[in-house]
Amino acid sequence: MHPTQSTVGFILFCLLLAASTGIFVYFMYRRYELLRRGKPDRRFDEIGRRVRETLLYVFGQKRLFKGSYFLAGVLHALIFWGFLVVSINTIHMIGGGFVEGFHLPYLGSRSRLGVFYVFLRDIFEVLVLLMVLAAAYRRATLPPGGRITRSWDAVLILSLIGALMGTDFIINGTETALRGYAATRSPAGAAMAGLYRALGVQGTGLQVLYGTAWWLHLGVLLFFLDYLPVSKHFHVITSLPNVFFKNFHKNALPPIDIENAETFGINKIEDLTWKNILDVYTCTECGRCQDACPAHFTGKPLNPKKINEDLRHYLYAREPLVPWEAGNGAGGGSGADLPLAGGVIHEETLWACTTCGACEEQCPLFIEFIDRIVGMRRHLVLMESRFPEQAKTAFRNMENTSNPWGLSSDSRADWAKSLGVKHISEEEDGEILYWIGCAGAFEDRNKKVATSVVRLLQKAGVKFGILGNEEGCTGESARRIGNEYLFQMLARANIETLDRYKVKKILTHCPHCFNTIKNEYLQLGGNYQVVHHTEFIAELVEQGRLKPTKPLEKAVTYHDSCYLGRHNGVYEAPRKILKSIPGVKMVELKRNRKNSFCCGAGGGRMWMEENIGTRVNLARLEEVVASKAQVLGTACPFCLIMLGDGVKQMGKEESVKTVDLVQLLAEAIED
Repeated sequence: MHPTQSTVGFILFCLLLAASTGIFVYFMYRRYELLRRGKPDRRFDEIGRRVRETLLYVFGQKRLFKGSYFLAGVLHALIFWGFLVVSINTIHMIGGGFVEGFHLPYLGSRSRLGVFYVFLRDIFEVLVLLMVLAAAYRRATLPPGGRITRSWDAVLILSLIGALMGTDFIINGTETALRGYAATRSPAGAAMAGLYRALGVQGTGLQVLYGTAWWLHLGVLLFFLDYLPVSKHFHVITSLPNVFFKNFHKNALPPIDIENAETFGINKIEDLTWKNILDVYTCTECGRCQDACPAHFTGKPLNPKKINEDLRHYLYAREPLVPWEAGNGAGGGSGADLPLAGGVIHEETLWACTTCGACEEQCPLFIEFIDRIVGMRRHLVLMESRFPEQAKTAFRNMENTSNPWGLSSDSRADWAKSLGVKHISEEEDGEILYWIGCAGAFEDRNKKVATSVVRLLQKAGVKFGILGNEEGCTGESARRIGNEYLFQMLARANIETLDRYKVKKILTHCPHCFNTIKNEYLQLGGNYQVVHHTEFIAELVEQGRLKPTKPLEKAVTYHDSCYLGRHNGVYEAPRKILKSIPGVKMVELKRNRKNSFCCGAGGGRMWMEENIGTRVNLARLEEVVASKAQVLGTACPFCLIMLGDGVKQMGKEESVKTVDLVQLLAEAIED
């Protein structure tokens, strides 16, 4: 007899279902109310693309299988897919509590599709059980302090999943034993029924076992559902909307209305957007962001995973659902009593970030870190004037001389005096404006890069011009350090100049200038076609306008710049340039392309001292030295400076030469 066929059983079933549903709805409503306290964030564009990527990354689990995480990804994906398959069985079970034998259309045990489903369900239940055991073993054997946080919460969730699978096996086995294989068509059930016969369990014993397993399965299922909103496994519910609402414009920071906003940056729950809060709900604490973070890798206090954990504690302490959330503070105190910037998240943590985007690239669920970190920096800079002393110098220089070095803007075009470069206003029918950037104009190593670019453009017959002394700092570093006011001031001045000369297409060899002019000036009305020098020059080579013929016979490795690669997806053009040079042996670094390791200069770190832990540039250079490459090629002024300085600090000047790729190309082109 089915457990709900009796009046008492049916009433108990209805009460349990109603109570559990009520608790779940109440918890979800409270979490939703907390989410609503966040600021608006427009994420309803490109619906078709959002649907496609949700299918790919949630149901397809695509991001889980990267590199060294492949086996962990398979483990998680099998559990996830198993849950999807078994969820149909759960619907049958709940429906069967009201109508015995209930099943979804075409999934009855006598239909072909139903038989196939039962077979698939049995396979996945076995796989899920095996994966649960593997996950438990993995957690038990991982060393403490690693990327995975050991917690009783994880143990409980794995136990509940195991209990759900185990009790379902018992239910299927007893049903098969009582009603025959034809009634269930379950291979696993047939195997369990054989085990019961071998153990002598029959008749009343099977009925008792069936009823016990059924009620236990229902209880575990309902408890699991109600526990999700108060556990770190809330991502089971929130991962789908979080991926759906992913940021398609991650290479641009959100703007601030400087003139009308009453406060700036992030310092309390109301300063977060609803998507920021959803990100915190969704964090699985898998630690992939932690592994990828260059600041964490080199011993800085920044840990992206811990930022999510601390923010979650802060949010839950403000709106606790269960007693332990109210006292679970962050930052060493009550999470509800502390400010976010400098309190819940310590200042040293915020200033350690290079905004390289490695954490966001590795996160399986597209959690966004940079906007929150820069948002808290904005509060410290614009509301409290709290920032590193070196940043103060950079701000002053950018404001007074429109470059972080503090050199006279009148000398901005001195490097080009002997090259015959025209001002953009003098170049009739010019194809493109060459935006030099502060480093190219003022820093000696990068002046050589700018010179190489000019000579290659002239060699290819490209008509171009420069702005000379009218060019100003793009303000990229100011923005990422948190000084949005200074950024907008510098940006508006540049946009006014560019528009005055009716500039449409811009070439730049600095990825930071490239990203800012291309993706962020749009927010202020500056709409331009922007191309990086590696893209433009690789195209000139392909067109035959540049012909490298001189063999260099060197082993060359290439360092992917964060703002050219991860932030803008330019990976092939630099490699095409290298491959076009005769005699060059291309050597890839261990961490390359999307997995590239930062040089340490991004996020305004170029202008700040690095006093904690190992220097990021030295950590990157260890890979370069291990590659045995004779030449380290870059495509970014900051990377050239940081890695070049690191080579000197390591005493490797004789074995590793650091240059921009265009310098190699220029060397390979016969005069």
